[in-house]
Parts: sequence; C-alpha cells; structure tokens
Amino acid sequence: MTSPATTPPDGLPIYRLLTGPDDASFCRRVSEALALGYALYGSPAATFNGENVIVAQALLWPSASHNP
Repeated sequence: MTSPATTPPDGLPIYRLLTGPDDASFCRRVSEALALGYALYGSPAATFNGENVIVAQALLWPSASHNP
C-alpha cells in the first residue's frame, strides 16, 4: 500500500477555495480536486449574484494540520 503524498502535486497549494456558478463544471472541478487527494474543508457556501447561484468550497490537503 502506498502512503499519500505529503504535498499536493504540480505545486498546488495545501489550501484551495474553489468558486464559481453552481453548475456541472464547478462540480467537476471539486471532484477533480478530490481525486487528486484533497479533502473537503467545511461546508460549501452559496450566494446569488442577481443572475446565478455562486458557490464556494474549501479544500485542504490531508497532511496539513487543521481544526475544522
């Protein structure tokens, strides 16, 4: 069994906040980050900009120490 990487690939930061319209593209971006090894950090947030629902999801690399 392999152990998870201690740092994210490709120089990505250990903390990421993905934002965008609440659509399939946003869901794919979150899913891709999860497939890389990130974990959801906290609950998603949503707001309405007068035209679209805009969502945000924080992600954290598992080796980063945190207190959710």
